[in-house]
Amino acid sequence: MRTFGDSPLIPNKRESTWMGTSDCLTCGMRRLGLFADLIPDDFSLIHALVDNMKFAPGATLFQEGDDAHGIFTLRTGVIKLVRTTADGRQRIVRVLRPGDVAGLEALARGRYSADAVALTEVSVCRIPLAVIRGLQQQSPRLNHRLTEKWSCALQEADDWLVDINYGTARRRVSNFVLKMQGVVEAQTVSLFAREDMGTMMDLKMETVSRQINALVREGTLKPLDKHGRFYRILNLQQLQTH
Repeated sequence: MRTFGDSPLIPNKRESTWMGTSDCLTCGMRRLGLFADLIPDDFSLIHALVDNMKFAPGATLFQEGDDAHGIFTLRTGVIKLVRTTADGRQRIVRVLRPGDVAGLEALARGRYSADAVALTEVSVCRIPLAVIRGLQQQSPRLNHRLTEKWSCALQEADDWLVDINYGTARRRVSNFVLKMQGVVEAQTVSLFAREDMGTMMDLKMETVSRQINALVREGTLKPLDKHGRFYRILNLQQLQTH
């Protein structure tokens, strides 16, 4: 197992594929990700220790309560963060998209506070905590970036719960679609299993399907595939005012 200092990298899971080390300096996701503010000299400290990995849909990157050895920046795909409530139910607390970071809480707590599960095929960069902590000491820019990212992640988690758990079913689904707009192309939307979407919005799977079909019939959304995953927004104003 490769190590950095005394911290082992997380062993590859059966559902994942190790794609080799990452070239962070030339990564196309750099402007969206954790290292957006670093200068070239900073990358000499990290790129050889960052693993580029792929996970299949349904694969678990890490579990709630696990000892943390690294954080994950999402390059492609969608990840859900799931927490277990006191009565044993699972609650999706946030959806991560390209440019987001999973596991930031590990920097303070040493453990992951949620399950991270791939909703689609995903590619991630896995960064050892020891590397991050070393950079925090050597790069004020990264330290500031980490604090900013963590603060934004907490605020976004609160916003998610507020925006998609209150109001009519139409309002919740419309807000969800708006939040899932593409990172690169704003008018495209990537959705996933209706059951997972319903869990997030506290709606039945059938209700979610009906509302999406209604948005299609009304000309607000246009399907881009046969599996109900990709859509184009045709009427943004209508979606915002539903």
